[in-house]
Amino acid sequence: MTDTNSPADPTMIYTVMTEIGIIAQLSNTSLERALPAGLRLSHFIVLHHLSRLGGAWTPARLASAIQVTKGAMTNTVQRLEAKGFVSVEADPNDARSKLVTLTDAGQSMRDRALMEAAPVFAHLMDDFEVSEFEAAQPFLARLRASMDKARD
Repeated sequence: MTDTNSPADPTMIYTVMTEIGIIAQLSNTSLERALPAGLRLSHFIVLHHLSRLGGAWTPARLASAIQVTKGAMTNTVQRLEAKGFVSVEADPNDARSKLVTLTDAGQSMRDRALMEAAPVFAHLMDDFEVSEFEAAQPFLARLRASMDKARD
């Protein structure tokens, strides 16, 4: 897709990506501080991913989706399984592989984490209208989808 109103400055994309990166760092740091005791950001990310998309995921597929190494994902899944937040079963189609699913306890923890983190982001509603978040979402979703498609 080419825009006839493309900026002449080729750094515009990098400028936007820099802003997104800074926002991600600030929000992740704030979120991690607000998470329930014993829940790390990496744990929350997996719980949130499984909650949003559902289904059973191999650790390798989770690692790819979340952009971490297979080893890091294996460690995270093991910690979540020990807490009862995910279930890990042998893949019935491939005995060499495992499938990870969210448990009811994992869904409850994800929901609790979102509720406990809500006050961290409440100040944003003082600075922005809901309509501004709604207006940004389609662009951000398309940007994410384009970047996700290009990474393979």
